[in-house]
Amino acid sequence: MNQANWEIIKRCARCEDCGQTPVAVIVDSPWIPGYLGLSTHDYLFQPDTWLEANLRVLRDFPELILLPGFWAEMGMTAEPSAFGCRLSFFPDKTPHAHPLLRSIDELDRLEQPNPRTDGLMPYLLHLYRRMEPRIIDGGGVVKIVAARGPLTVASHLLGVTEFLLGLKLNPDATHRLLRLTTTLVKDWLAAQAEALSACEGILVLDDITGFLSPKDYLEFAHPYVKEIFGAFPGAVKLFHNDTNNVVPFKHLSDIPVEIFNFTHQQPITRARELVGPKVCLMGNVPPLEVITQGTPEEVRAAATDCLLAHGPRAGLLLSAGGGVSPGTPAANLRALAEAARAFDATRDQAAPLTK
Repeated sequence: MNQANWEIIKRCARCEDCGQTPVAVIVDSPWIPGYLGLSTHDYLFQPDTWLEANLRVLRDFPELILLPGFWAEMGMTAEPSAFGCRLSFFPDKTPHAHPLLRSIDELDRLEQPNPRTDGLMPYLLHLYRRMEPRIIDGGGVVKIVAARGPLTVASHLLGVTEFLLGLKLNPDATHRLLRLTTTLVKDWLAAQAEALSACEGILVLDDITGFLSPKDYLEFAHPYVKEIFGAFPGAVKLFHNDTNNVVPFKHLSDIPVEIFNFTHQQPITRARELVGPKVCLMGNVPPLEVITQGTPEEVRAAATDCLLAHGPRAGLLLSAGGGVSPGTPAANLRALAEAARAFDATRDQAAPLTK
């Protein structure tokens, strides 16, 4: 991301019309190494390679806003590693965190981690501190820090099935677990922000919030997610949850979330109805079936359908309904931006006739 793109993101967070349809995508270690022909090992473990790769995608896609931008991450392993999960690394795919606990009954094995000393987190903080001056020299900025959400971290410690079983069979222990993971997420975001010179936004990614019933969401998800966002009152707040469950949608304005990346499986009109007028929607072209596996023509058609369905330009960041999948062709990402520019041109030409 560059400074001009960050200004657009701030306007999107206020649901303002930016004068053109902004296009943004979440890109990270599952996609960047493959796009550039790098091994995942080199991308994750060679700081110079990581820096040059991120600067390269910034140069290659000036028409896109890349979120969160210069993300110091190792797949989904940073938060679980702080608790002591075993990690597996591979040369051609993202790393994997193995569950630490066999059931919620083993919760007493966990201690509250410190992101400044535990797991992979100190390395990633050091990467930010050392690389930020070079990022700025290369024309980039790091304005957003990111973390997996408290339920997703808990599911990595237990496995998704065991976490959901524990939620029903031992709710008191589940709350204690979520207290640990919520504290870590807040501390991790704060530590990243402190490592940087001018962080102004947070991105929380938690698909497990979309696995719950309305009652369970309000008990086990909403208070903890709201606490995390509430700990950063001046930050631009982005939330990613691309599971096909609308239960969290109507509660986002209470958190409050400002930009919401959601699933392509929900029509954008329904998402707008549920989240209300104060949340900027980020979506919702199918990320795998269209953006990765389709043709540029199919991407442009799906993006145009999305723009037509939403209608007003304000309150929309055209994007995938989720992150960029491994193997996504560059031409298909550019087709998103092409669709937005073509749609804007048609809208602007027609505007005088509708006054």
